Amino acid sequence: MEKKTYKKLKGSQSFRLRLLLSTLTSTPVLIEDIRADDTWPGLRSHEISFLRLLETITDGCNVEINETGTKLKYKPGIVMGGKNLVHDCGVNRAIGYFLEPLLVLGLFGKKPLSIRLKGITNDPKDPSVDTFRLATLPILKRFDVQEGLDLKVESRGAAPNGGGEVLLSVPIVRDGLKAVMWKDVGMVKRIRGVTFSARVSVQFENSMRHAARGIFNRLLPDVHIFTDHKAGALSGKSPGYGISLVAETTSGCFLSADTAVSYGQRVEEGVFNDEDKNELTPPEEVGEHIASLLLGEIEQGGVVDSTHQGLLFLLCALCPRDVSKVRVGKLSPYGIESLRQIKEFLGIEFEIKPDPSTGTVNLICVGYGFTNLARKIS
Repeated sequence: MEKKTYKKLKGSQSFRLRLLLSTLTSTPVLIEDIRADDTWPGLRSHEISFLRLLETITDGCNVEINETGTKLKYKPGIVMGGKNLVHDCGVNRAIGYFLEPLLVLGLFGKKPLSIRLKGITNDPKDPSVDTFRLATLPILKRFDVQEGLDLKVESRGAAPNGGGEVLLSVPIVRDGLKAVMWKDVGMVKRIRGVTFSARVSVQFENSMRHAARGIFNRLLPDVHIFTDHKAGALSGKSPGYGISLVAETTSGCFLSADTAVSYGQRVEEGVFNDEDKNELTPPEEVGEHIASLLLGEIEQGGVVDSTHQGLLFLLCALCPRDVSKVRVGKLSPYGIESLRQIKEFLGIEFEIKPDPSTGTVNLICVGYGFTNLARKIS
């Protein structure tokens, strides 16, 4: 066996993205100094859970972590995909944290991926599963990923104890993605949304809907917010409520905003919470706040909202050797970090042209010409 050279990286930032790109490009990585100076050094439980997830969907991957968890050696395997896979995401981060890398990896697998994820479905930190269903999956359809893409929410789980379940199906792309020219944002034609409540009164949902519609109905008539009240075993292990909204434009862009409120926000490892009792935001305020956030995303004028910038750039970079042009609003920190990691692993630089008249940014890149390697080996 020849000795593989490891790409050396430092720090804990953009952990998911590094491992995702490492797996796609079959580049072994060695990450050092992972929170070496923290009170609680090393990998967090959600990061270890993500490594376990990679082990589940790939074949031949090798993970070595030192005793303190501050150094990680990762040798990627071949993405296999497969049916009836199950992964418990834990309760440190929501399922949304794991969904985005899974969507991209699943496309380049040997077989279509069907996996059941368990954990927290809605929380304020990560995109909710409803946002994925309503806004993220349509973005993939732009890149010519059509049938077989689906996300079913089977039960809800709020922080801190989770208990939710979703079923994700991702098809494989046979001949790679399709480069996009996606600069026309269009006008907002309709707003759709989902509220959820688990182990609390259904009245909370009505209050959130009413407050959100109070803002939108002044601007456009086509506003539908559906309710999803879960009871019994389907409501997870913790009480909570939340709302996800998506604006669809005339040119087929989907912009999203979401949040969730739950009792006993979970404490990050190593971060102590002095307050015994967190004051919960009333549902009316949640509805108004998230409607205002969505209007802020629409105002930015990008073809995707700020949470989806990283995914958009990554998909553009993985396209065939053809020019992709996209327009986004203000670059988010996650979007900028994604651009850096894409340059690091794929060697692709985006040409960035700010457009002062609209306050947006145009990005142009030539794809890497990435094809489904796992399928060819089979």
